[in-house]
Amino acid sequence: MYRVHRFSLSTIHRPLHRHFSQSAAALATTEELNIPTNLDEFPKPDPAETIHATPRSTSGKRIAVNERKAGRVPSIVFEQEDGQNGGNKRLISVQTNQIKNMVNKLGRSFFLSRLYNLEVRPEFGSGEIIEKVRVLPRLVHLHATSDLPINATFIRAPSDALLKVDVPLVYRGEDVSPGLRKGSYLNIIKRTVKFLCPADMIPPYIDVDLSELDVGQKVVMGDLKVHPALKLLKPADEAVVKIMGGRVSDQKKSK
Repeated sequence: MYRVHRFSLSTIHRPLHRHFSQSAAALATTEELNIPTNLDEFPKPDPAETIHATPRSTSGKRIAVNERKAGRVPSIVFEQEDGQNGGNKRLISVQTNQIKNMVNKLGRSFFLSRLYNLEVRPEFGSGEIIEKVRVLPRLVHLHATSDLPINATFIRAPSDALLKVDVPLVYRGEDVSPGLRKGSYLNIIKRTVKFLCPADMIPPYIDVDLSELDVGQKVVMGDLKVHPALKLLKPADEAVVKIMGGRVSDQKKSK
């Protein structure tokens, strides 16, 4: 049994603006590192959906407000991390409803960890394509009460790039876990884990098997089964999930 543990956009306490980010940077290329590309034993990347965009010539608070009133999200495309220092930056606007629907459908962690084809056209519905590039969402702000996206940042993701990605975790086997069947409870510590991933090999999720965990046992980051091309960027002994002691309700019943 698979259960995807995601944050609920409707139940999380929110500040005025919620800031969800995905750190990413190209540090080397897959060719330089001679990375294998066989993914048969691991979850395969999902086909890239297309995000539609139009160019913006200027930025600023007033421009952003007008864009949002028109149903558009002011956004930026960077050339990976170096783009923030002025390299190959493009100001764009994307469609509010499209981004909102994607975030709602996938959950924010899954939205920020998958690649998209970005098509920039002179205006929405135009047959002319100014630029078509593959991108990774790096950041999205959602409005505090409406969950509408208010701005977004993307980075270009060519095939030879290595990207830092917070990959979502999918937990399975809760129904047969010895510890959970004894009345213990599941303490989920991590919803995502950061890996350095070849752009063509970002997994849609990482499977976490709970089926053999007993009371007091845990899964650490080094236990996660991922493609050897992925490099863990956190301590291998850092816990991901634990099976904790008996539930409070069960303890009360035993007294």
